[in-house]
Amino acid sequence: MASEEYPVHFAEDGIEGATVRTGCMSRAAAHPKADRLSEAEMDRRAEVCRKLLVTAGQLAMEGYARQGAVQPVAMKGPQDFLTETDGKVEEHIRATLAEAFPQDGFLGEEGGGIGSARMWVVDPIDGTANFMRGIPHFCISIAFVEDGRSEIGGIANPAIGETYFARRGQGATRNGAPIRVSPTQAFDRAFVEFGWSPRIPNRDYLDKVSLVWALGANVRRSGSGALGLAYVADGRSDAYAELHINSWDCLAGLLLVEEAGGRVNRFLDGDGMAKGNPVLAAAPGVAATLSQVIGVPLDDG
Repeated sequence: MASEEYPVHFAEDGIEGATVRTGCMSRAAAHPKADRLSEAEMDRRAEVCRKLLVTAGQLAMEGYARQGAVQPVAMKGPQDFLTETDGKVEEHIRATLAEAFPQDGFLGEEGGGIGSARMWVVDPIDGTANFMRGIPHFCISIAFVEDGRSEIGGIANPAIGETYFARRGQGATRNGAPIRVSPTQAFDRAFVEFGWSPRIPNRDYLDKVSLVWALGANVRRSGSGALGLAYVADGRSDAYAELHINSWDCLAGLLLVEEAGGRVNRFLDGDGMAKGNPVLAAAPGVAATLSQVIGVPLDDG
């Protein structure tokens, strides 16, 4: 949503008068690093995130149950839908986090947010097109970023009762059970999900997909980048790529993939938080080939 903008204060650093556009931040927050949170403080954020995935999922399912009834739907852009439920879920998450952690920043897909060295990045419903058509492939995505690095990531698909969660250095889980990326080594046996963005010319998208096909991989697209990344972490797909994606769609999923043993690109380089970037996440056995084919460098750090 790029038509509205409003002033916002950047928490903790004294920078004022920045502008946030509805649905995205107009610039990255340029502020000094904050003191690192203690383990206890990070534990508390992880616990609140877990609980929010449940309560936000319940709200989403209330809206999902009304599919077929009259529910307002707006268009943010080509094939970019917004339902009443998106707004309700985001406001619930925003209000809960503001009460629990008033000094943390917040960036939500639908309502913009407040920048900070510590930032919650939220997509209230990723896969809205599926959601509004009654297809049970959508999710809530919540990430917590500290000093430019994702530390907590959670993705919940309440329609099928699956919740993914990761804490940096502690692995990734689905419904509490550890998950790992796939062991696939041969690219011609790989399942690659390739997301589409209206910000990229269709010719460029089709050229990259054709190159992946030419090497024998199975290419698919399911309509939720966040779940696509979670499925890489879970070994259900071997890779996820998109030539442009927003931070709220991918930060939680990228952490899941890292913690599940996969490889990813440096998404937050440059102005990735505010403006988005290409994304690549893959099992180690196919990551280098896909990186070379689509021209998205992997993080070698």
